[in-house]
Parts: sequence; C-alpha cells; structure tokens
Amino acid sequence: MQTSEQAQAKRLLQWDQDRYVTDRSLLLNDDERHETTLVYRRRDNSNRTGYRQYSVFMTNGNPRLLREYSYRWEIESGYKSIKRFMAATTSKNFVLRFFYFAFACLLYSIWRAVDLLVQIDLTGEYTRSPVVTANTVLTLLKQTGIG
Repeated sequence: MQTSEQAQAKRLLQWDQDRYVTDRSLLLNDDERHETTLVYRRRDNSNRTGYRQYSVFMTNGNPRLLREYSYRWEIESGYKSIKRFMAATTSKNFVLRFFYFAFACLLYSIWRAVDLLVQIDLTGEYTRSPVVTANTVLTLLKQTGIG
C-alpha cells in the first residue's frame, strides 16, 4: 500500500467499514491517464492490526466480480504454497513431474493437518493463520532427509 491507501485504510478502520470502492485516475505519463477502481476490503478473521487489516485491489473491471476473483485467489495461493514443497526439476518426463506435484500436495496436506491439530490442542480453535509454519516443516523434512 502506498501512503494514500494507508491513510484511507486508517479512515475505514475508524469508521468500522469492511469494504470501500473508489475510482482512481492513474497518471501513466505526461499526457496519458488510466481510469481504475480501487477496492478496499478488510480481511476476514485477520490477526493484523491497524490499516494492515485491509487489502487493496485495483481493477479496471466491475468491482462486484471481486468475490469471484477471491475464490480463484485462494486456489492460486494454495498452488503457490504447494510449490514450496515441490522438488526442483528440469525433467520433461510427465510421470516424474506429476509425482513431484502429487508428493508436494501430500506434504502440504500433512503440514496443514499438523498445524490444525497443534492449534486445536493449544487454543481449542483453528484460525487460517498457521502456528506451525511451512518453513518449520520444510526444515524438519530436510533434517530427516525427506526434503
């Protein structure tokens, strides 16, 4: 977030607003502008404080489609997390690459299950923000020779 977006997010926090949409004209160069829309959205169940509770999205489309984008965003974030568990390869062998992906999915699922069990044991509830980080799990896997 730039300074102006941070200031707006702070105002939204004071007003206790979860969502805000505003038009923005971006200066591309000396004589060209691009019309966009900024959408501020408070994160659900965020453990962040202050303006960091908000995410800001820029779109040149309909901001009502943001809900549909958020579903896709979760999928993309999941794949990004799974990639951290994948072995690096330059092989073009589909079977090997599929195995690496499937094994990474398995490791990712184990990590999320362990985190869920630890959170429930420690606090009695589950939040989306992990207590057991992926880095911790990857470090342990490397120490055991799996990763």
